[in-house]
Amino acid sequence: MPEPTRSPLAGLHAAHGVAMADYHGALLPPRFSDAVAEHHAVRQSAGFFDFSFRSLFALNGDDRIRFLHRMVSNDIKKLSPGKGTYATLLNAQGHIVVDFRVYCTEDRLLIDTDADLRDKAMQALGRYIIGDRVQLEPVDSGVLAIQGPQSQTFLQRALKAAMPLAQEYDHATVILSGKTVRVVRATSTGEEGYEIWAEAAALPVIWESLCGASSPDHLPSCGFEALESLRIEAGIPRYGPDMGEDTLPLEAGLLNALSFNKGCYVGQEIVERARSRGHVNWKLSGLIIRAAEAPAPGEKLRSDEKEIGEVTSSCVSPTLGKTIAMAYLRREVTEPGTKLTLTSGAEAEVASLPFYQRPTSSASA
Repeated sequence: MPEPTRSPLAGLHAAHGVAMADYHGALLPPRFSDAVAEHHAVRQSAGFFDFSFRSLFALNGDDRIRFLHRMVSNDIKKLSPGKGTYATLLNAQGHIVVDFRVYCTEDRLLIDTDADLRDKAMQALGRYIIGDRVQLEPVDSGVLAIQGPQSQTFLQRALKAAMPLAQEYDHATVILSGKTVRVVRATSTGEEGYEIWAEAAALPVIWESLCGASSPDHLPSCGFEALESLRIEAGIPRYGPDMGEDTLPLEAGLLNALSFNKGCYVGQEIVERARSRGHVNWKLSGLIIRAAEAPAPGEKLRSDEKEIGEVTSSCVSPTLGKTIAMAYLRREVTEPGTKLTLTSGAEAEVASLPFYQRPTSSASA
């Protein structure tokens, strides 16, 4: 395994005595103070995250849109500059090689994925470039994120301007703390959220201006432990724990990554076959667990002495006050309310995903 990348904010975090740990290919703070308090700050107002576990590369060249459109599961040709989408790159068996977001600009496509997936994504796409006028190029950048129902308000104050990003994955370049940055509307928590992409060297200045002691709003800093509990409550799967090269997009519920009328792409026949059949044999589902501690990933689930599932991600939910998990279950036991048993003996009840949805009144236009 490659060594995790170092956050551009590592020196700043170390100066404040913040510990670091590996999260999806980057060394990041698990928490800044108390993970539960950080979780509640995001649900109630907004929190600021070091998202250095995300990484960018670009597709350049005249054939970039046509090439990527025939490679991935979503519609790339429909994108105009300032728009983006979520997509998967599949293998011939329809399994997920990598997932990523695609952002269209005037002169290139930007691909945003986990730091531990960027090289894999570039290599996988590169194998299909045969006579296409397409070049793949890593982009040296870093990313911060504001998540929470008040995130737009905080960001507009910092920008001293309105934030005209109406839809998920809309993006625009703006000036923030004297630096040119790209702001993307994207949630990782189920709340309204924004990511700030900038040159790595600019991140400490932006971080201090938004959540440092001298910041007038002083956004709370949040670590990846809170990010994990927030995204599990929101039922957002992540590559690695919840999906991988043995997973079909429909098994993981990735309808937002699929276009069913764009035409052919790698793995499309398998996806269409599963859709026309009306079901998949396994489904990523929610569980409410009667236990004080969250089960470990990989713990098996049983029904009538038969093994029928496996836990992928779990936490004790600060919002719900319950132990929750996501798990792959056989389709015959995915009905909400179905009672199951973990190998530990704990009882579990199937629940609909997401566990948490923000009230519509807190959503911004």
